[in-house]
Amino acid sequence: MKNIAIIGASGYTGAQITSLIQADAHLSIQGLYVSENSLDKDKALAELYPVYSHIKLPLQPLSAEAKAIIVAEADAVVLATDHQVSLHLAAWFYQKGVTVFDLSGAYRFEDVAQYPKWYGFEHQYPEVLSQAVYGLAEWNSDAIANSKMIAVPGCYPTASLTALKPLAALIGDSLPVINAVSGVTGAGRKAQLHTSFCEVSLTPYGVLGHRHQPEIVTQLGQQVIFTPHLGNFKRGILATITVQLKAGTTEAEITQAYSVYNQCELVKVHQNQFPKVDDVVHTPNCLLGWKFDPDTGYLVVASAIDNLMKGAASQAHQCIKIHFNY
Repeated sequence: MKNIAIIGASGYTGAQITSLIQADAHLSIQGLYVSENSLDKDKALAELYPVYSHIKLPLQPLSAEAKAIIVAEADAVVLATDHQVSLHLAAWFYQKGVTVFDLSGAYRFEDVAQYPKWYGFEHQYPEVLSQAVYGLAEWNSDAIANSKMIAVPGCYPTASLTALKPLAALIGDSLPVINAVSGVTGAGRKAQLHTSFCEVSLTPYGVLGHRHQPEIVTQLGQQVIFTPHLGNFKRGILATITVQLKAGTTEAEITQAYSVYNQCELVKVHQNQFPKVDDVVHTPNCLLGWKFDPDTGYLVVASAIDNLMKGAASQAHQCIKIHFNY
């Protein structure tokens, strides 16, 4: 049984992965941790989330002593923390020999020059960054199994890349256009006026400047146009993607491309049948639906995931299972 420490357990994603690990017979929770300055320290997780009343663990402050105990007791650490917090914690635990599953963006780019532009900080650990692998579970399983630094993808990139990567050899000269809508839990638990439920109305944001756009581009290997939207629902993502395929592409070739998922338990593909957010909420699944117009060469593919599950916690759980080979 592998012992897992969870740092940032008070947030939506941290609480979600705590629940997944608690329910996994191959794993145990070494401890739940929050910042030493957190107002949630020393509370029980169930005080924040009564749905997790079966988890009888306190939220401990991440002191120097606590970090030393994690190194001594844990096989891995999950970081459900802010990007800049993860930047330092991931490097520290990795250098101590602990496997790291980081759900922030601090280790998703190989190129250090991307971090000042998209995350607002200089990456101070290039030697650790060089060892990080991108945790897109269905595509990078060998690398995930063999690295002790796993950067779990963002939620929008997970939905988009799962839909587009099988089509890479079929995409023509025009850019894929990704319009994606996320529930408000994607913004985290911190109170903010623009994500207050009474203030939310369907709207685009981060237009032509969202940090997940270069993440998608890096992993897909070509430019895209990505427009995220905030929707007035709690959780889930629906990405509707329009892409022109190479001249002469057939439906049979598209079907063959998506057959890469035939043996994947969590990714299901349907032609001429499109998913909705409610189909995936509270599940680790990704549902894809596509339709092709042979006259114009345009394909529309919709990708639905739960942003807190396949877009974060359950994909991290997948990576844990892959890494520890069960």
